[in-house]
Amino acid sequence: MAKGYWVASIDVTDTDGYKAYVAANAEPFRQFGAKFLTRGGKTEAVEGNLRSRVVVIEFPSYEAALTCYHSPGYQKAKALRMGKGIGEIVVVEGYDGPQP
Repeated sequence: MAKGYWVASIDVTDTDGYKAYVAANAEPFRQFGAKFLTRGGKTEAVEGNLRSRVVVIEFPSYEAALTCYHSPGYQKAKALRMGKGIGEIVVVEGYDGPQP
């Protein structure tokens, strides 16, 4: 089964306020088996535009990634994030097919 991923591109506008969101999202992420692959490290836009923070989170499946996003626990955390930054989050299914 293919894994699922959240790909988030965020410009944090209120660093102190954003900390409450980070603390609150830990429990739903743990509950749904999330694993951070990137979490705001170095980035360079080699094509197109880029926000200041890129986060990639791996889940055991695409369904787990979507269920986590829509869960009451994550929705409470999300409410804490609102107004603290600008960005996008995409949920995407991983690829399990042949490789080059």
